[in-house]
Amino acid sequence: MQDIMATWVGATAKQIARGVRRGDISATQVVADHLEHIARADGELAAFRAVRGGEAITEAEKVDEQEDLANLPLAGVPIAVKENTPVAGLPTWNGSAAVRTVVAEADHEVVRRLRGAGAVILGVTRMPELGLWALTDDSSAVTRNPWDRARTPGGSSGGAAAAVAAGLVPIAHGNDGLGSIRIPAACCGLVGLKPGRGVVPCQLGADDWFGLTEHGMLTTTVADAAAGFSVLAGRRPEKLVPPQRLRVGVSLRSPVRGVSPDAPNRDAVAAAGRLLAAAGHDTVPADPVYPTSLGLQGIATWFAAAAADVRAAGLDRRDLQRRTRRHVALGEWAQRRGYVREADRAAWRQRSTDFFTDHSVDLLLTPALASVPPEAARWADRSWRANMTANIRYAPYAAPWNIAGLPAIVVPVGRRPDGLPVAVQLVGPPGSELLLLGVAGQFEMAAPWSRHAPGYPRVGTGTPATA
Repeated sequence: MQDIMATWVGATAKQIARGVRRGDISATQVVADHLEHIARADGELAAFRAVRGGEAITEAEKVDEQEDLANLPLAGVPIAVKENTPVAGLPTWNGSAAVRTVVAEADHEVVRRLRGAGAVILGVTRMPELGLWALTDDSSAVTRNPWDRARTPGGSSGGAAAAVAAGLVPIAHGNDGLGSIRIPAACCGLVGLKPGRGVVPCQLGADDWFGLTEHGMLTTTVADAAAGFSVLAGRRPEKLVPPQRLRVGVSLRSPVRGVSPDAPNRDAVAAAGRLLAAAGHDTVPADPVYPTSLGLQGIATWFAAAAADVRAAGLDRRDLQRRTRRHVALGEWAQRRGYVREADRAAWRQRSTDFFTDHSVDLLLTPALASVPPEAARWADRSWRANMTANIRYAPYAAPWNIAGLPAIVVPVGRRPDGLPVAVQLVGPPGSELLLLGVAGQFEMAAPWSRHAPGYPRVGTGTPATA
């Protein structure tokens, strides 16, 4: 019987890759450890839609047979892919049986890059139908937050976040159209980077949600986030360097009128401000101006993205969930009325980019969420209005930066009084992904966070990776 202390479950991606490259452990054993943990723990979380099992072991064996392990930044690292991104040999579920496509013949480009870096695909993680919601559930399961299984892990990359927070995989792929990486990262105490537009190939749905969507990673450390970003962007891994003195704008202003951050999220921004000051940076008040028209355009685009995906896939709207049907109908109406315009998105992108020069700031600090994650429940059975209200009230801070196409990162900075993690968002101008990661690394050094939810992974307290 394997010694419970000899598992690599709970190790970081960087530790696993180093161990596999040095020959301390085989990719096959690492994958077997994680598959065993998934079999034991995922029943109560429903993070995975499908687990590859034997296929993943075969894939790991091929990694072990490679002669150039030294050149694989993710050698033997078990990884999960969000279920809307094609993985050869699996259906692409897109969040429900009604929109599931046939078995994919080829990997999506980001999956190809992950495999090319030595990662092993363990399976695909759950998301809400068409990725429309910051809540992850459908008729087959409710995905739960490992920090509190009565709460949602967020969405739409909710399964990915739950998997990483519980140590089912060290890192997971996600994508972010209106916050779908950063919101789950905030809910589950993880690092979540949304790259800027054009940095990582997207190729999702009808039109990448009118250019709003980006692929990224959910991780427990900044080093893993940097490694994952480099692979997805097709770059050589770069060592993060602590940034020189920066001027960071700080804003609590909500993009949604009538919604404001609760006390724990306000306190999180204050704590992040102290961390910035301790790292030698300057903070100044700097509120972006969120025009009412931006919110209306953003919501219209959200609707229209659903309609475009349904139309492109040739789906029968009657087969969709009730909340999705309403969303699609409104999207068709918004497009007919001409409310979804590239010129509007381009204007906001320019205004957002100008914000940094107009205020003489390098980055913007905001809350990641406005309130506690909603309950984990069958939101798919609830009304469209209930879903809209829950989404907008708890997670208003992410969407503007998708419309602008700017990079943004969520970083944990402590816990709420109820024990759930709390996080902040940092936004930067085009091309600032490494700068954002560098600042996040300073946060991690000064105030390390719990890498996994309490009680996870349930395999003992140590791994050979730390030896």
